[in-house]
Amino acid sequence: MEFKTDVVIIGAGPSGLFQCFELGLLGIDAHIVDSLPVIGGQCSMLYPDKAIYDIPGLPIVGAQELIDRLAEQLKPFDPTFHLGHRVTRLTRLEDNSFELHTEGDICFQTRAVVIAAGLGAFKPRPLRLGGIDQFEQTNLHYHVADKLHFKDKKVVILGGGDSALDGVLELAVVAKHVHIVHRRDEFRAAPASIAKMQELIDDPNQPVDCLIGRIPSYQSDQGKITAIDVAPFGDGEPQRLELDELLVFYGLSPDLGPIADWGLDIERKHISVNLETFQTNIPGI
Repeated sequence: MEFKTDVVIIGAGPSGLFQCFELGLLGIDAHIVDSLPVIGGQCSMLYPDKAIYDIPGLPIVGAQELIDRLAEQLKPFDPTFHLGHRVTRLTRLEDNSFELHTEGDICFQTRAVVIAAGLGAFKPRPLRLGGIDQFEQTNLHYHVADKLHFKDKKVVILGGGDSALDGVLELAVVAKHVHIVHRRDEFRAAPASIAKMQELIDDPNQPVDCLIGRIPSYQSDQGKITAIDVAPFGDGEPQRLELDELLVFYGLSPDLGPIADWGLDIERKHISVNLETFQTNIPGI
């Protein structure tokens, strides 16, 4: 399948959506390509219910609400989306236009390319325990897609950063109980989130507890994880935590993927640009 357009935008997160809107105001036709099955990027896939406080003109907005607003803003321009497609190859033609190909055999001919993919595709850092990846289809999760899935369940959250604490604060209102397990007694998250979580831990009427330790093993039955063992650093016996759902927030590893092979100047996994024009070293990108 072939398409001819003025601009191809790679990435359907907030930046890609707003870029499409700006092009629409100028009467420039654009197609948006994203490897994810839905628009929204990290906002939709990793933290749809998270509150965002740093959008101009919006004191507070939910991540998915922000995406919904951007999509509504785009409607007058009737944008064309190609979701679930990863751009794998880019070729500069003799007339200085570009030809792009996706894994799904879509070919674009375009005058310009906008890369709005952030640091690329973000992959969660996995919990490294033998055979545990088989439970990703049942009750091992790396993001909260729908908090109601965790309603009235015993939830264990692994991690100590912003995503882990966001998970605790989000699920404490719906889960039967939430345990957060971290490898150290200091959390690397927003001070306000740490303070809110500590209030929940200190309140005996709230279903939140914290354990410090490492995870040497787990238990499973009938295709699901049923418990994890938390071993203290130093002396002491491991404590077994029974669970219904296990959430792992060990951070994300960015992967530029094929973009890294397109001849762009890249420094520390960032694409270098002219800060006056945001053009890369290749004119038109």
